[in-house]
Amino acid sequence: MTDKPFSYRTARFISTLFVPPSFTIIIFTWLALRLEYELWQRILVIGVALTFGFAFQILMFFHFKNKGMIADMDASVKEERTVPFFVAILIYAMGLLVLLLTKMDPVIISFWFCYISNTLIVIWINKYWKISAHALGASGPFGVLVYMAGTGSLLFLVVIVLIGWARIKLKMHTFAQVAAGTIAGFALTYFQIIFIVKMLKEQGWF
Repeated sequence: MTDKPFSYRTARFISTLFVPPSFTIIIFTWLALRLEYELWQRILVIGVALTFGFAFQILMFFHFKNKGMIADMDASVKEERTVPFFVAILIYAMGLLVLLLTKMDPVIISFWFCYISNTLIVIWINKYWKISAHALGASGPFGVLVYMAGTGSLLFLVVIVLIGWARIKLKMHTFAQVAAGTIAGFALTYFQIIFIVKMLKEQGWF
């Protein structure tokens, strides 16, 4: 059996490295350091991201893979995605509850809520079409970066392009599915954050 081409191995590395939960740790660490001033708040936000946004999510997919409920860690079979995605929402909801009870910054809360709402939308779309969760999982963080840093965050587009290329190269998605995931992830996240932060401000959250 011949080895896979270098381009394929590179695509597999990028796809594995940049699974959606990876961005959860990176972005929420940045948000914690940027928005929270007390040490305990920063530790809590990072801890919530590490626990509910990364570790539990990865372990959940391993569990479903070992039980034979999904074909692979990519959940490449469209029909197998619904149950893992609903479980992911329950895990995210637990994290959201912690952030709400401890009254973390509205941007942090609103962005975390986006993980729940965006996953629900993906479940609905997935009934008809296999949108790229990888692309959506990368462009969502881009939405909060643009909200926080404006044009200074445009370099992040390079990461999104690399992920999109990798998913197409691996034949996991078509260009249209990657493009749709990218646009949906950014737009849904960016506008939800604007709306939720405004709502929390009106409610006297800060």
